[in-house]
Amino acid sequence: MLKTGKDLPACPVETTLSLIGDKWKVLILRDLLTGTKRFGELKKSIGSVSQKVLTAQLRDMEASGLVSRKVYAEVPPRVEYSLTDLGQSLKPILDSMRNWGEWYKASQN
Repeated sequence: MLKTGKDLPACPVETTLSLIGDKWKVLILRDLLTGTKRFGELKKSIGSVSQKVLTAQLRDMEASGLVSRKVYAEVPPRVEYSLTDLGQSLKPILDSMRNWGEWYKASQN
């Protein structure tokens, strides 16, 4: 469920961290910025995350309004995840994180 203003931390940085401050959430965002993905695609791309943790993170992000989940009535069931407009609005933050990471790696050589 989306949190209301009174349920969020007073500090804006803490608010952002409460929504995406987990290693797996940031990697999920990174992968979904390029488009819709199925659960198996996300798990393969992220790598060492367990199915249980990935499921929990996706559900939390869906409840926060960052990710949308679409279930297709097929056998076997097909589920796709994509970023909502709210989730897409995090792109500049992830771009900045990528740029800083590139700068940091280059500065260590």
